[in-house]
Amino acid sequence: MIDAHLHLWDPAVLPYPWLSGRLDRAFRPADLDTGGRQLTAAVFIEAGVRADRALDEVAWVESLAREWPVLAGIVAQAPLDRGEAAGPVLRELAARPLVKGVRHNLQGARVGAPLTEEHLTGVRLLAGLGLSADLTIDAAQLPEVTELARIVPEVTFVLDHVGNPRFGPAERQPWADRLARLAERPNVVVKLSGLTGADPGLIHDRLTHAVAVFGADRCLFGGDWPVSPSYASWAETVAGVADLDVLAGTARRVYRLASSSAQSSPGIG
Repeated sequence: MIDAHLHLWDPAVLPYPWLSGRLDRAFRPADLDTGGRQLTAAVFIEAGVRADRALDEVAWVESLAREWPVLAGIVAQAPLDRGEAAGPVLRELAARPLVKGVRHNLQGARVGAPLTEEHLTGVRLLAGLGLSADLTIDAAQLPEVTELARIVPEVTFVLDHVGNPRFGPAERQPWADRLARLAERPNVVVKLSGLTGADPGLIHDRLTHAVAVFGADRCLFGGDWPVSPSYASWAETVAGVADLDVLAGTARRVYRLASSSAQSSPGIG
């Protein structure tokens, strides 16, 4: 099992302006409990560190990986919206062996943000560097990122949290139809991650729809720990729709994880 969406942070080491409540404390590998499931590798996803410390976050995670080699990849924060000016940062990230992709969080961005010329230019730079782009968006932004994937077919996009669907009765179909259209883009894969706070049956419905339109070989499992409050119950939910591609194969392919890069672990702590 590969967890393709794992967060770690320590506010005593780096600044995270968004932290509050139960999340405003350190979450390190020793705090992770996988509910007894064997974890062979994990991909760290940037955790909203203050933008000027993004490279420091990568260095900190690299130091953790030396002690916990289950950490097999990093998706780093990157200023893709700066266009050509993002080039030096992206080249530095691409030179770090653990960095497999980048994320510029688009959730809550203004209408049209994914399709600005600056953002398109920044995304295009990824192709020559061999980096993927994680997409964290609101469900209403699905049409915009579908167009983004069409315009930049040379980049692999990873949709986080199945596009963050809402769970109201009238909100399923717009999301479901838009997700199906996004799945028509062959350069997009989807992460079964981050769905909490709803009836398990509704969560299962969203997950099974994602698997149906993308196919298991284009789905990744992500625990979204510690943002998702219960790692073990989330893993149990995903197990209902998962096969080997979902649990490991797609993540290994998309994030280019060597089969021997991580040691098997049931979790530590």
